[in-house]
Amino acid sequence: MSNFVDVLSFLGVLLRLAGLLVFGVASGWFTLFAFRQEEPKWQLQTAVFLGFFLFVALLFRFTSPGGVGAFALGSGIALLYWGLKAQIEPEDDE
Repeated sequence: MSNFVDVLSFLGVLLRLAGLLVFGVASGWFTLFAFRQEEPKWQLQTAVFLGFFLFVALLFRFTSPGGVGAFALGSGIALLYWGLKAQIEPEDDE
């Protein structure tokens, strides 16, 4: 019986890591989206920025180091990918 509980515990840890990785990518994309609108609103930018850092602080307090690492990996990948992608895309001069 303990083997079954160990397997379920391991699957739960993997699911938490995958979920935080996906949530990190989504929050990184949303943060960049708020800053790259055509008419940026400083209220929205402030709320998104503070929400992003509030969630990071809550992760440090209430989850395992692996979960924080998965979130940081996901948000770092999103910020680098979409942040650099917008700078590299050529603009049409027509």
